[in-house]
Amino acid sequence: MKKIEFHKDFKKDFKQLHPKIQKKFWERLELWQEQPNHPLLNHHILSGDYKGKHSINITGDVRAIYIENDEAIVIYLMIGAHSQLYG
Repeated sequence: MKKIEFHKDFKKDFKQLHPKIQKKFWERLELWQEQPNHPLLNHHILSGDYKGKHSINITGDVRAIYIENDEAIVIYLMIGAHSQLYG
């Protein structure tokens, strides 16, 4: 299993989220660990400014962006509404 870390920006943004969305993140993180390509996650590799990073859906509008810096470590970088992250 890969080690998961959280960037300081992710932690800051996470604290600002509604508790229901925070709970949903933990549920989706568990699903991601068990089935990273589950359709609910809409997992995909990003391009453009976020080239090489990955995105998963937390809710209909909230995304979490992460990077795999090697074979064993995943760092969650950002979380927020689609418009906040990509706007």
